[in-house]
Amino acid sequence: MTTDVTVTDEAVASLRGTADPRLRELLTGLIRHLHAFARETGLTQAEWERAIGFLTETGKMCTDTRQEFILLSDVLGMSMLVETINGDRAAGSTESTVLGPFHMTESPVRELGANIDLVGGGEPCVVSGRIVSGDGTPLPGALLDVWQADGNGFYDVQRPDVQPPGNGRGLFTTDAEGRFWFRTCVPSPYPIPTDGPVGELLKATGRHPYRPAHIHFIASAEGHTPVTTHIFVAGSDYLDSDAVFAVKQSLVEDFTPTDDPSLAREFGIENPFRQARFDLVLDRA
Repeated sequence: MTTDVTVTDEAVASLRGTADPRLRELLTGLIRHLHAFARETGLTQAEWERAIGFLTETGKMCTDTRQEFILLSDVLGMSMLVETINGDRAAGSTESTVLGPFHMTESPVRELGANIDLVGGGEPCVVSGRIVSGDGTPLPGALLDVWQADGNGFYDVQRPDVQPPGNGRGLFTTDAEGRFWFRTCVPSPYPIPTDGPVGELLKATGRHPYRPAHIHFIASAEGHTPVTTHIFVAGSDYLDSDAVFAVKQSLVEDFTPTDDPSLAREFGIENPFRQARFDLVLDRA
């Protein structure tokens, strides 16, 4: 006969036929922790039903271009926790951080030096650097997936009536010296979407929804472990209170004001502009 004392062990015992040992381990831990949470907090039937309703609404908000469950994981710190647990990289390697809810599986392929800011309106800048191995060896032919919000803080998929598909996105291949460079606008702080269940959660807990200014990157090269990361704009608001807890000091970079007409002509960009330069360092696989 099941009781509140025996139900946990019975639920765990029901997993004994699970063929995959890792799945059995994960489900066992999940059951024990969930049951312990319910006992510790004295979870009521009404609270449990409200939680189920919240998760149901979270699922309904998910589309091909928006992942509300990733957003929920982000604001609970779970995304950053999992990233940190699995982000054990060699000293000097670029640190990883969260993927975020607006990554697209395939960014448009672009030539080095291309402008990913297709709508304008933001402060122009040039982002450049190298993808290198841990010993500093340049990695030619490495791939760099880039995505960012526009100058108003929106991704292309959030405002398809204003931004063309692929705005703020690009897939670049490094040159023979491992170098990359592209034009864009200086990113600005922006709020994560608050028109769904995650927004309701933030409001209920008195939290702001803002992220500091940043650009997303995934760098990958043959024989190396890919890294998913951001570059944050030094001096941006919310560096110390990122809504998704993703800021790491090593990822904060200066976007330096530059007033050099000849350099502007070289990059094909309006003058004055800003420059950000950094290396992305990958671990060997």
